[in-house]
Amino acid sequence: MATEADITDVLPTKSKIPLTVGLVLALVGAGGGFYATWSGMILGDTDATHTENTNEDVNNFAANFAFVEVDAMVISIDSKPVRRLLRFRAQLEVPKMYQDEVTTLMPRVVDVLNSYLRALEVSDLEDQAALARLRAQMLRRVQIVTGTGRVNDFLIMEFVLT
Repeated sequence: MATEADITDVLPTKSKIPLTVGLVLALVGAGGGFYATWSGMILGDTDATHTENTNEDVNNFAANFAFVEVDAMVISIDSKPVRRLLRFRAQLEVPKMYQDEVTTLMPRVVDVLNSYLRALEVSDLEDQAALARLRAQMLRRVQIVTGTGRVNDFLIMEFVLT
């Protein structure tokens, strides 16, 4: 009858060399793939004319739009223990052909924004997604006041709650 010592002598021990080599090759391959993609060798656009066209497109875009500044506002936010102040400043991205019209309507825009911001509570401003939600709400209100196609974007330049 065979003892345990005899059985362990008969079973071959498995080598860990193939596993180690496979792991090293996988890491080297992953690193090489990352570098090739990151440097633009794979899936990258190295065409110089495309880069020039992109720069021209950005310049043309910038030439067709203007930024109209909204007057800076300081708004009191009612919170129960103490009043807090919101310092707010923004700009509107408008097509150049509507710049004068939007500038003329700026008192209405400030009134709409002031009314909306005064209705907010501190809890509305503390959420991490609050700024994106507020920006979308304010853009929609400004678009209603100015008319369709007059304001393309609402840029928040300063938003400080003290």
